[in-house]
Amino acid sequence: MKILHTSDWHLGHTLYGYDRTEEQTAMLNQIVDIVRENKPDVFLLCGDVYHTPQPSAAVQTLLADAMVKIHEVHPQMTIVMTAGNHDSGSKHEIFRTPWRALNVFAIGQMEKDHLDEHIVAVPGKGYVIAVPYTHARSIPDGFFQQLLDKVAELNSENLPVVMTAHTTVRGCDFTGHDHATELTVGGIDALELEQLGVGYDYLALGHIHHEQFVHSGKHNVRYCGTPLAVSFDETYPHSISMVKIEKHGAQPTVTAIEINNPHPLVTLPTNDFATWEEAKERLRDYPDDIPSYIRLNVAIDDFLPAEAFMDAVALTQNKQCRFCSINARRNTTRQSDATTLSVQEFQSEEPIEIVKKYFGDSGFGFDDELEAIFNEALAMVKEEERK
Repeated sequence: MKILHTSDWHLGHTLYGYDRTEEQTAMLNQIVDIVRENKPDVFLLCGDVYHTPQPSAAVQTLLADAMVKIHEVHPQMTIVMTAGNHDSGSKHEIFRTPWRALNVFAIGQMEKDHLDEHIVAVPGKGYVIAVPYTHARSIPDGFFQQLLDKVAELNSENLPVVMTAHTTVRGCDFTGHDHATELTVGGIDALELEQLGVGYDYLALGHIHHEQFVHSGKHNVRYCGTPLAVSFDETYPHSISMVKIEKHGAQPTVTAIEINNPHPLVTLPTNDFATWEEAKERLRDYPDDIPSYIRLNVAIDDFLPAEAFMDAVALTQNKQCRFCSINARRNTTRQSDATTLSVQEFQSEEPIEIVKKYFGDSGFGFDDELEAIFNEALAMVKEEERK
């Protein structure tokens, strides 16, 4: 069985107010070409199809048009599209019936009592166990293993078994995700790999943007990563994964196929912080004819000049690049008992970090129990947004 594994398209994502439809369209067209050339048996889109639970009509049309093109270049291919934490699980399934005309299986919500809803048989090729994002507290104990055992009963021909999940697996490399820890990435608590059961030949993961294998001892657990960078900190190649599995029990072979971004995200300087004057000089010298997004790394003693942002915009007025932000880092700590955040720093902080700063400035402790309560409340709010 040959599988194209992709995830985290984040269609509708804007970067500092800039519309990214042109890049997203270029990404989708490249994926169409990859399908045409490689003719996979299965196409897996493992969550975070959209960037928000309420995508615009234009963004939904972008997805629909792409799915039509993908189907047309290889009509025999089975497409399995699951919802991620950025998607609305219920809205994901609204067009479930018409999607079937394109051989697309849209799975948005966990069906605890109807395991067959998560199992997609690919005749003569194998089985896909498709699990969308669900908060950890909503996953019954042993749910993944129940699905794997169910497929084992069906798999009399010893065909390859693939399972999908949109989650954080402990031990993954979460480089590029803001304020992530080994316990939580992007609001999703980490699961131990053992919780995902045994019996699959390949575990196709979504959620983490850095493509990688997660250690399993079998080289068969993989995040394909996002095909298009979502933030400036994702300083690594972006790709889709082409997977081949000869038979059930065989080790998969995986090839990463890089996706080209016509508008790359560029930080100046790349691996260091410059003074404001040096940063402006770097921006002034940046080639006029390279369409890209620009972030400046600036070291400051106190605050940037009030006109700093407008000065940077002015320097790019006759260039094809788009100025986005100033990533400011203080050389010295301000002499104050309380933590002071700029507007930009405040907007870039995760809610939990802001709460911790508030408690610290107020002289109160913020222990593990309080953190757990806050994270649970935040997860409930995000779950309501998804619905």
